[in-house]
Amino acid sequence: MSELEIKRVIGLMSGTSCDSIDVGLCEVYPDMSVKLIKGINYKYPQHIREKIFQIFRNEAFVSDICKMNFAIGECFANAANTLIGEFGKPDFISSHGQTIFHYPFDEKIDDISLKSTLQIGESSVISQKTGCTVISNFREADISQGGQGAPLVCFADEKWFKAKKKNFAIQNIGGISNVTVVSQDYDTFGFDTGLGNIMIDYCVNKFFSLPYDKDGEIASEGVVSDSWLECLLQDEYYFIDPPKSTGREYFSPEYIENALKYAPKNPKDIITTVTALTAKTIADAYERFIYPNVGIHEAVICGGGAYNRTLMKFLRLYLPSYIKLKTCEDYGISNNYKEVMAFARLGYCTYYGIYNNLPCCTGARRRVVMGKITN
Repeated sequence: MSELEIKRVIGLMSGTSCDSIDVGLCEVYPDMSVKLIKGINYKYPQHIREKIFQIFRNEAFVSDICKMNFAIGECFANAANTLIGEFGKPDFISSHGQTIFHYPFDEKIDDISLKSTLQIGESSVISQKTGCTVISNFREADISQGGQGAPLVCFADEKWFKAKKKNFAIQNIGGISNVTVVSQDYDTFGFDTGLGNIMIDYCVNKFFSLPYDKDGEIASEGVVSDSWLECLLQDEYYFIDPPKSTGREYFSPEYIENALKYAPKNPKDIITTVTALTAKTIADAYERFIYPNVGIHEAVICGGGAYNRTLMKFLRLYLPSYIKLKTCEDYGISNNYKEVMAFARLGYCTYYGIYNNLPCCTGARRRVVMGKITN
């Protein structure tokens, strides 16, 4: 391995909410610390975003996925070029891509594993249209070692929080919610707790024709339907032991529409209840899978959910009062760009051949170097 140097990296990320491509120009240092120089949210063109959601709904053909792989690659390149135009070329680009399918189950056919994941956004397109080396396809190596390829941000969370001498639950709330537990007396571990914003966004769009509930304003105006919430909390995913991961494949439009058959009549009460659901499933996950092993001092919230005031109020209600509730901003880490910073760090490790998965979080048999390099 060559001697580590400071690298300028553009991180690219689009999550399960698919609201934008997050772009961050970062400096990554040999001690694995990351400095965000500038971040932007680059909106998908409207018809591209609509096509992505058609794929999510299984309303697409193989030809559509083939075309979108290259189209999204071009969108990612355009997003990166926005920062390149301002700051010049980075040493390389680290791209998560756009997840369109994630299948972390141990199913087999003819004794061949079907555990798999697919992130599109062709790295060769990004490389050719930016003139930069691109590191991408992070999840596959972990899955090839029997892991779930998720959650990956745990690796970065450990680097950020391990030295702080407290026990943390770092809770990302994107489309899906995932937690990383970093403590002084237990190996780092993490898992997807379940729904984040997917169901909230779906219902806000369905009943109010809005893309999301800004600041949790709609949820603040309704009341929780206790009986419907209790019904939603019985889903089997919440009781599966970690390591585990999930996505839109499970919490699909069909899943949500089926759940809405039992919903209260008032649309505001629906939004309030599904917002409470996200918070309660997080709190229940801590109760089932974290507290028996680790006493948590602080829950640090990041991702889009950190901006939803009603969701944060529910978290404060459902979590034990002795746990301090903070956001990543309290530690100098951008709530909005934390994941692109994490993927800049993951790409840095790939560049230098450093192991960058955590089997205790993903379930992989061993540590591997994740990521593919495209020149």
